[in-house]
Amino acid sequence: MKFNPTAIDGAFIVDLAPARDARGSFARVFCENVFAEAGVALRPVQVNLSKNPLVGTLRGLHFQNEPHGEAKLVQCVRGRIFDVAVDLRPQSPTYLAIVGIELSPDAERLFHIPAGCAHGYLTLEPESDVLYQVSAAYAPSAASGVRWDDPAFGIAWPMAPVSIADRDAHYPDYVPVAG
Repeated sequence: MKFNPTAIDGAFIVDLAPARDARGSFARVFCENVFAEAGVALRPVQVNLSKNPLVGTLRGLHFQNEPHGEAKLVQCVRGRIFDVAVDLRPQSPTYLAIVGIELSPDAERLFHIPAGCAHGYLTLEPESDVLYQVSAAYAPSAASGVRWDDPAFGIAWPMAPVSIADRDAHYPDYVPVAG
């Protein structure tokens, strides 16, 4: 695995290094020791699979409030998505930074998003399935989010969503924390 830093402190694009032969390929997508050697402390306690039949499905931007903050390791296992993280950690040197990347099985990459960042994605192909390993169990009382089109972020989504949860579409405007 190769860990490529992004514009968000602690967020990495993780490129896989598959071994290939006549049978196909094999790639390790997570190893706690390899992540620790790269300076990424991640111990998944929950693994989620999101199945999205429609192009233009937008999920997010979600996060969990402390003390239930969750880091995520996101992988598109079928189809293609545009995956986004927004740094919402006021103490972070990259506060309010945004990273958007395309993920697909062919890209052979994952996106590690640290706790304290909002996360969401938009499906770019039908039947797009997203698998993510999460460092904290879902806590309904800590669930929160920010609006996908909030002008505070100015995210350049590749298309407008055609399917989005009412909750995700109507989060209030984000008010940045003054430094």
